Amino acid sequence: MAVLVNKPAPDFTATAVVNKDFQDISLSNYRGKKNVLLFFYPLDFTFVCPTELHAFQEKLSQFKAKNTEVLGVSIDSKFSHLAWLKTPKDEGGIEGVSYPVLSDIHKTIARDYDVLHEDGIALRATFLIDKKGVVRHQTVNDLPLGRNIDEYLRLIDALTFNEKHGEVCPANWTEGQKAMRPDQSGLKDYFSGH
Repeated sequence: MAVLVNKPAPDFTATAVVNKDFQDISLSNYRGKKNVLLFFYPLDFTFVCPTELHAFQEKLSQFKAKNTEVLGVSIDSKFSHLAWLKTPKDEGGIEGVSYPVLSDIHKTIARDYDVLHEDGIALRATFLIDKKGVVRHQTVNDLPLGRNIDEYLRLIDALTFNEKHGEVCPANWTEGQKAMRPDQSGLKDYFSGH
């Protein structure tokens, strides 16, 4: 599996379903404007997947407040996405999801991000792409392992803090906590509580 961190995110243009309408979405449209949280999921109408799509929706206002666009991607067709978006949550659907859900029917995006499972579906992969179009974080989960959405919000806070202040964020750092200078004296100050 390729490590894309610190590399330009592979660009793409794909058809997405947004508010039950089809739109072409290009990753490059966000460059210079917003961070992008790009996540891949295996298939529509499955079991762990709708829990994740709804979990991203529940936190969508927080992502937007952090100037981050959320984009979901699977290998399903735009028509499958539309049908799933019209299916109520209590029936396993994703009705109410308002961020773009992209169709990667030809599997080119999953291949470019190197997250295509041997079964021909995407693994549960997530990429945090900064405003310059550079991948700053990637995680890949096996199919049965759902994501923790709060961790991506924390990582966006850490990225923003680092970009603004030049300091680095230690383990378990959350917004408002002490960070440190990226040098030996910064580490000593951090551990000594100064």
